Amino acid sequence: MSERTYRPEGIADDFTTGEPTSAADARPEPSGAPSSPRGPQAPQLGWRGMLRWTWRQLTSMRVALMLLMLLAVAALPGSILPQRDQDPAAVVEYLGDHPTAGEWLDRFGFFDVYTSVWFSAIYLLLLVSLVGCIVPRTIAHARALRARPPRTPARFERFPVHVTGTTSATPDEVADAASTHLRGRWRRLPTFRVETGAEDARPARGALPGRPAARTVAAERGYLRESGNLLFHLALVGLVIAVAVGQLMHYRGQAIITEGRGFANAVVDYDTFESGAWFAPESLVPFSMTLDSFESEFATDTVAFAQSRDFTADVTVTEPDGSSRAETIRVNHPLEVDGSKIYLQGNGYAPEITVTDAEGATAFSGRVPFLPEDQVYTSRGVVKVPDVSPGLDQIGLIGYFLPTAVINEDGTAESVFPLPEDPLLVLEVYRGDLGLDAGVPQNVYRLDTANLTPSLDDDGGRVTLLLEPGDSVELPDGLGTVALGEDVPRFVALDLRHDPSLAWVLTFALLALLGLTGSLFLPRRRVWVRSWTSGGVTRVEVAGLARGDDAGLETEVDKAFGALPDVERDGPDGAGRAGGSGAGTTDGRATGSEED
Repeated sequence: MSERTYRPEGIADDFTTGEPTSAADARPEPSGAPSSPRGPQAPQLGWRGMLRWTWRQLTSMRVALMLLMLLAVAALPGSILPQRDQDPAAVVEYLGDHPTAGEWLDRFGFFDVYTSVWFSAIYLLLLVSLVGCIVPRTIAHARALRARPPRTPARFERFPVHVTGTTSATPDEVADAASTHLRGRWRRLPTFRVETGAEDARPARGALPGRPAARTVAAERGYLRESGNLLFHLALVGLVIAVAVGQLMHYRGQAIITEGRGFANAVVDYDTFESGAWFAPESLVPFSMTLDSFESEFATDTVAFAQSRDFTADVTVTEPDGSSRAETIRVNHPLEVDGSKIYLQGNGYAPEITVTDAEGATAFSGRVPFLPEDQVYTSRGVVKVPDVSPGLDQIGLIGYFLPTAVINEDGTAESVFPLPEDPLLVLEVYRGDLGLDAGVPQNVYRLDTANLTPSLDDDGGRVTLLLEPGDSVELPDGLGTVALGEDVPRFVALDLRHDPSLAWVLTFALLALLGLTGSLFLPRRRVWVRSWTSGGVTRVEVAGLARGDDAGLETEVDKAFGALPDVERDGPDGAGRAGGSGAGTTDGRATGSEED
């Protein structure tokens, strides 16, 4: 007999190599058949065969992994390039700065990545691939759960791990003891699924010796391994669907509010607002919120000077029924209102600034948020004054607010501490056209100086205005006056997020982790026990087989053998143990009963 590799799946070598294992296996070509110098020709698939092949490729695990990686790569532009549904002003700015590249990127949907056709196609193909892979495996696994353990093979010596021995117990007692051990303590949750049987006497056949009637035990465990694998893939499908639903139904809004003022939970009241395709504005719960006060703590020691310690926003929430309650928002401690979470994202100063034009009319009056740029709250802000009297130039102010200002010897000013111990407002003045009438969205924290002229002093340098709380100074070039209020209110940046899929995403992620753990660490094993009477004693043999490498298979077989009553292992000169610690290679052809 030629050398052949044992395969648990029962495939002989001649199937994998395409070569006959013996002369008897070789089929002569029929007489009159035309000979082809190029060998056998593959049959034509046809359109049905091509569809079947395409479906099999799409539902293979290899393609599913490729689609998963492709989806991750396709999501990168959404993190790098500005997205139209999140920041339309940034998209307009990018198109203006990169007219050629921006036009082509816009054609291919790179500014609307998550709603583009190509991203949706990858997403749907991944979903179809996972479902097409899972459904047949689930059906096959359900059948395996209802099926009996594989019948006992004829020859145990071909298995990588097997033990033989003798006992004074009867074959029935051996079968009962083996069944009890393999099932475990809990009958409702057995360790192995066990089936006992009986074999008739076997006459000698060639090299296979004869054997009297025997009792057998077939056991299999590890069904949870495949269950965990299926759970992992089902959880991935659920995760993909949950994320998709979350993107369709979520909404998120950001608002900057100052002390003593508030906002209502309406789309028009948010500074920026983004939502999914299934979001309806009327679904917003009509609550309102007022910022009562904001407190911040900073370190004053020399080691961590000016480092932030704590931020606390005291707010009042008014429910739709008119009832109100006091709440507190801290960093990493959001406020939850009607299923939405409100996070404290930032804070700063919003000084009260009043600008009058050359006619003496109040052209601007209000609190202007200045955004901090460093840990000592050197804050930058912009004041746009378009509503001047007819015939006058519009006014633009760019400046810095310094909470604790220090004037250097060269005349420059800087902040040395984040709290407003000695506040100072530094402004530069521009006049001309602010560009607000063009209908193009502008960033409220940036001043487009393309059509503006800076105010200069007699030496040609830009005019710099310094204002302390309560000061009022004249603007250069007779443009009017600017005044700074007595108090310096604080502002907070709030971020409201509502995503109904978060709980489902967490659930499916945990299920995927649970299933992956089971599929990796739960062993799939089969154990067989055979016992028969020979020469006044009972001969016993135990064999085991694992799917893949399993270092614990040998221990499992030893435990099963040791659980038999009064059993003695054969010596090294007997049938003994075939070495190995898992699925290995031995001689002989696998039978259908040994298929894994």
